Amino acid sequence: MDIAADGAEFYTASFEKRPVRLSAATRRFAAESLRARYGLMTREHPAIELGEKAEGLSRDELHDLAIREIAAAAPLRICEGELVSGAATLGLAIDHRVPATVKGEPFLFSVSHLTVDFETVLRKGADHIGRSIDESLQHHTGGRRAFLLSCRSVMDSMRVWHKRYLDALKDRPGYEQVYANLRRVPFEPARTFHEAVQSLWFTFAFLRLCGNWPGIGRLDMLLGPYLEKDLSGGRLTMDGAREILAHFFIKGCEWITGSSNGSGDAQHYQNIVLGGVLPDGSPAHNAVTELTLDILEELNIGDFPTSYRVSAGTDGRILKRLARVIRHGGGVLAVYNEDGIIKTLTDFGYPLEDARSFANDGCWEMQVPGKTFFSYIPFDALEILQKQTLKSYEEPFTGSFEELKEAYFADLAAKVGNICRSHAAVCPGGVWKKTMPCSVVSVFEQGCIEKGLSYMEGGPVYNVISPHLGGLADAADSLFAVKKLVYDQQAVSMEELCEALRSDWEGFDALRARALALPYYGNADPEADGIVREILRAFADACAEYDGACGYRFPPGVSTFGRQLQWAPNRLACPHGYKRGAVLAGNASPCPGTDREGATALLTSYCRSGLGRMVTGAALDLRLDPQTVRGDRGLEAIAGLIKAFVLMGGCFMQPDIADTE
Repeated sequence: MDIAADGAEFYTASFEKRPVRLSAATRRFAAESLRARYGLMTREHPAIELGEKAEGLSRDELHDLAIREIAAAAPLRICEGELVSGAATLGLAIDHRVPATVKGEPFLFSVSHLTVDFETVLRKGADHIGRSIDESLQHHTGGRRAFLLSCRSVMDSMRVWHKRYLDALKDRPGYEQVYANLRRVPFEPARTFHEAVQSLWFTFAFLRLCGNWPGIGRLDMLLGPYLEKDLSGGRLTMDGAREILAHFFIKGCEWITGSSNGSGDAQHYQNIVLGGVLPDGSPAHNAVTELTLDILEELNIGDFPTSYRVSAGTDGRILKRLARVIRHGGGVLAVYNEDGIIKTLTDFGYPLEDARSFANDGCWEMQVPGKTFFSYIPFDALEILQKQTLKSYEEPFTGSFEELKEAYFADLAAKVGNICRSHAAVCPGGVWKKTMPCSVVSVFEQGCIEKGLSYMEGGPVYNVISPHLGGLADAADSLFAVKKLVYDQQAVSMEELCEALRSDWEGFDALRARALALPYYGNADPEADGIVREILRAFADACAEYDGACGYRFPPGVSTFGRQLQWAPNRLACPHGYKRGAVLAGNASPCPGTDREGATALLTSYCRSGLGRMVTGAALDLRLDPQTVRGDRGLEAIAGLIKAFVLMGGCFMQPDIADTE
């Protein structure tokens, strides 16, 4: 624990102290927020009860009523000394629900796994969106017109909430600048950095107030031009800007309650992406990038999981800057291989400008922000191998190893086909299926207003469902163990191996030890890594076969997001030596305990596993010991790993520092 002279405590896993750049008041604000002061307040007001007003209304009408009532009646919160205003104060929103009830019961889920179009709000103002709705209303009838009227109702509700904050701030001593900023934004274009931060925060807070969990996206691209203009004009200093931006991050801790809601993905999906290139290919790194890294290094705020887009040409100074943040632990900063991802996206068919614009869905799956409907469908590749291909070990496989692999790949393809059929979006005649109302996010997604279609019904520019394969390392390691033990070494017959697995390895200690000793994925063994590559190739081929067939683009990805915990009770004993119910590999990482050759070998295995067709991503979790990242040599070590990750062809890496005490 790092305790500064001002008494604020911010955890670090490092032997190095966190820097102190922010004012004592801002640091106290951060410490209070991290200790759940404001998150606990949401328990006092979980939702708005609609009561008799809800009687006789359709679900769409209920949605519009709920948003109006939330905007009009949700508690306001103005924190002492805050530099930006707006707060999502209703506790049910933390549970991924629209925080309105009928007779005490919630009735609508909310939307996540998206990053909305904040750029239009900043550059043109929310009133521009209102004018676009009015224009589109002139061209649509029927259900599309009803959707657009719902969008108009959302914008009216946002104005109600906005006016309530203006009234609360007016004449309040010490908040004159906040009031002045909020009088203009978010409805008019931001002119200054402070206005831009307020505009972004207020729009984000409104989306969350209504229960949604959007990502932020490319923060430095969004805010950088305003700060550069203010700095060059002498209106603001870097120290002053850091205070303003820090309040944005601190306000984002308002849903910390001290308990887990079990999403397993990334807090409430409010992810930030930094660096890389702009749509025109010019560098995105700017003064806002530097300030964001300052704040992450100083404050232990993990509620905005942040990623940096690294390329082969990223300057060594920047890599060391990233390393200084990473070595404090907490997993607050991850890295993308920008070069590889842009190629993957353009190979999949995205225009170059949109590929260069990639951010994520609020977790880490890549998407074009403000233009993408996204959903991912996870499945357990190990369970398919165990229970379908290997028949729960009740019917020992009798063919060759090549035939075993092909049988498994066919079972994988069948699973992908089932996902496609079960999630088809388009009914006969090309009409999108009616889904839950979601006008709040729809008004901030490009394409929805123009088409008169919601976010859930084909409105965005890109509509994506991504099958996500989990248990990758475990399926590959299981096949590798079968190959070595049964086919290559002939140490055991398939019948005997199946008997050992049915008995959960009881009575087969010597064979189990032999299985556990094999060089699995994560040790730079070409043969073991080759099986991972073959699985991903078969998976990508299956997704390509169904791409577009269900109304969506159908790109593959690899993840577990902690589901290895949920899947464990349904898994059988594994050929690579693990017993029934063991918690195994996460994301695209090796199975715990199998990677014995160090970080470089782990990177080698991961980077040569055929990631180039994993269009929505494949995450590697990398844990480093605090002793290995001490001092300047430690910074060089982290920077070197990041550089190697990019040059070797990685996709997304989440490094963390494990506190061994």
